[in-house]
Amino acid sequence: MNRIPTPSRLALAVALAALHLGAVHAQTAPAAAADPSDGLKLDTVVITGTSTARTKMKQSVSVSTIDGEQVQKAVASSAADVLRAVPGLRAEATGGEGNANLGVRGLPMSDGGGRYVQLQEDGLPVLLIGDVSFATADQFVRTDYSLDSIQVIRGGSSSTLSTNSPGAIVNFLSKTGKETGGAIGMTLGLDHRQQRVDFNYGGKAGDKLYYHVGGFYRIGEGARKSDVTLENGGQFRASLTKQFDNGYVRLSVKQLSDRTPTYLPVPVALTNGGTTISALPGVDPRSAFFINSNFPQDNVIDRDGNRKSTNPANGLQVGVTSFGVEAQFDIGNGFTVTDRFRKSSITGRFIGMFPAGSAATDPGNGANTYTGAASVFSAHVFNTSLDDMGNIFNDLRLQKELKLGDANKLTLTGGLFSGIQKVAQSWYWNRYNVGLQGEGAALYDNAGKVTTQPVGDATTTWGGCCFRSIDVSLTAVAPYAAVTWDMGGLSIDGSIRYDKQRASGWQKFGAGANGGTWTPGSLGKVAYSTDATSYSLGANYEFSKSLAVFARGSHGASWKSPDRVIWDPRVATGIDPYPVNKVDQIEGGVKWRQSGVSAFVTLFAARTKEGAGFEVTTQTVKANSYDSKGVEAEVAYQLGNLRLAGGATVTDAKVTSGANDGKTPRRQAKLVYQLSPSYSFGSLEVGGAIIGTTKSYAQDDNVAVLPGYVVVNAFAAYELAPNATISVGVNNLFDKLAYTEAEGQGNLTNNPLYIARAINGRTVRATLKYTF
Repeated sequence: MNRIPTPSRLALAVALAALHLGAVHAQTAPAAAADPSDGLKLDTVVITGTSTARTKMKQSVSVSTIDGEQVQKAVASSAADVLRAVPGLRAEATGGEGNANLGVRGLPMSDGGGRYVQLQEDGLPVLLIGDVSFATADQFVRTDYSLDSIQVIRGGSSSTLSTNSPGAIVNFLSKTGKETGGAIGMTLGLDHRQQRVDFNYGGKAGDKLYYHVGGFYRIGEGARKSDVTLENGGQFRASLTKQFDNGYVRLSVKQLSDRTPTYLPVPVALTNGGTTISALPGVDPRSAFFINSNFPQDNVIDRDGNRKSTNPANGLQVGVTSFGVEAQFDIGNGFTVTDRFRKSSITGRFIGMFPAGSAATDPGNGANTYTGAASVFSAHVFNTSLDDMGNIFNDLRLQKELKLGDANKLTLTGGLFSGIQKVAQSWYWNRYNVGLQGEGAALYDNAGKVTTQPVGDATTTWGGCCFRSIDVSLTAVAPYAAVTWDMGGLSIDGSIRYDKQRASGWQKFGAGANGGTWTPGSLGKVAYSTDATSYSLGANYEFSKSLAVFARGSHGASWKSPDRVIWDPRVATGIDPYPVNKVDQIEGGVKWRQSGVSAFVTLFAARTKEGAGFEVTTQTVKANSYDSKGVEAEVAYQLGNLRLAGGATVTDAKVTSGANDGKTPRRQAKLVYQLSPSYSFGSLEVGGAIIGTTKSYAQDDNVAVLPGYVVVNAFAAYELAPNATISVGVNNLFDKLAYTEAEGQGNLTNNPLYIARAINGRTVRATLKYTF
């Protein structure tokens, strides 16, 4: 087993690496005037995932920030896709507007979602849990003109300042209207059907009263061609802030109602002894999409036993209605109180076609040989109703500052996070025989006839595993405390958190033997409790205004989603303990700026021990330990009209238990890098984003290889008038075939079946934007 380097070893190893996509601009709280030659804005105050608001130069954590303008220039395909710009963070955002896999610093992506990464909006979680099957937090987040910036805290105090976030906190921060103005933009897909309108406006509504409104609406087919409308929906957000002499109160609302296509893996070939992934004839992994007008409906059973017809073209449907209150006041005697509250109603449906094996045999009875077209595959339709994913969160914090004389002060922080998270879903997955054709695929029955009916229903799919309904309510309470001691250029801070979670509810399964509906005897209760303590200790020393170093050690915890664990009735009912995932990290880094160059480099080492959990797509239980170490760096440089920004992460990660002990965790590359150059020619600005990775392995067995790749996005913006700009953005400029995940799912006739998910092929969009 690899040893985690000591802080002293880390301090000796710090060195610069290259470049981080997207200029960085830290989010507000009172900020000192930034050096215009400092592209990383190291003097800007950041507050996400820390106990005390202070500048990047003074924080003892790794911080990256992307402002709203850079989000637009990145030509990203979704909110999670933007995060590919952040060093240390892996964002496999190839599922469309949701279903992204998020990893950080070599912490494992042993299942889907982001188990160690918490996504927040304005300081509160989007979901309490990051790896809920078919309900990852990113699918309930959209970026539009309302976005001010994204702050990312990796490691460090993310273990203690939030729940389920030992790896990172990603905070999407909204505009508040403190700065008067707005914009409207119209976007048109030039090589695919899409129309979109974005808008925002904010300003002063009265004495110390500010407002902001914004949102978007779009309609189209998405990045992959189909003969049906796959995109239809939008978002509206608004806030109202009242400023007082000693604080403020802010009210906010969000309404998201959106429908987008779900992009799942497609069939590929596995050759060269099982090591090489190759595209099949007629199936381009960059563009293949099997949902079309030949597939008008998929009939399911809802949680009450009623038969319901659904439209697979609806893909990922989400509905979010939330209301929030944020308040902060100086109450005297050095005390400051801050409270954030939000209530969200969240529902939806996840429908996607997943290649699941051979069409040569009917899984319904194991005997019917398929005699139709030669090129077919067996697909399971992941048809999951998100019955209730709503939540209520509150975070109350009290802080006291003690002046100790000279430049010394002590800041004491105490807080209480509490919340309720619902996880209520119903699964009913039918099986179809589908033509192996990337566009316009037909549906067949077992006699080779074109059909619109399933050839195997959810009572037989994968042995009937996925005819399931759960309804679990998680109650979370987490008191936390922190202390910060400032002594001139030296700052030392420590924090501790105790998480307690209780779950109650039920789960049930269906079966064909019961008439194809829910089996009464399968109804089982869910009632368990679990807890863990996290802690973190760090120090930062500022040698000068241009140079600072930091070091930190942390222990954190996270929990797998109930749907991945309560398959075991002993765990579901509290007889056996609920598995806790534990992460130990140490890190050390340097922040430096000089003559137009600024850099933030961190060395890290992490040890992860995961509890057992079930992965549906591979039908396996996973429980392993992992070690990782590496360096993450971001650098910015400006010379006249030329701007360069970028980042690189080098990671050495190993599985340290089980059958794959000593091997590299799946989908973990040695090197991931980003580069974002831009240049202004008067009214014209051109730029790009280069995203690259070395090879990785599809699975922990280290057999099938995901090849390394370089993907280029590009943009050009021309200022037509002082307030009007026309721009063109190209995602995947060179139409690169780049795989992000793959796994085995059985066999096609005389041909090994593997499935893989790839980055979308080239798409081009034009935007006309007017600011006012």
